[in-house]
Amino acid sequence: MTILLVLIPLGVVLLAVAIAFFVWAVRNGQFEDLDGEGSRILFEDPKS
Repeated sequence: MTILLVLIPLGVVLLAVAIAFFVWAVRNGQFEDLDGEGSRILFEDPKS
């Protein structure tokens, strides 16, 4: 039963870290161009 005293706060801390990373990714524009990378593979790179 005492393991719950460790696991519940640990789970809350990990959840807070995951939410913080998600908010950071949204603010830095990681989810702006979702179709660009998916269609980039279909076209050849321009020759240098």
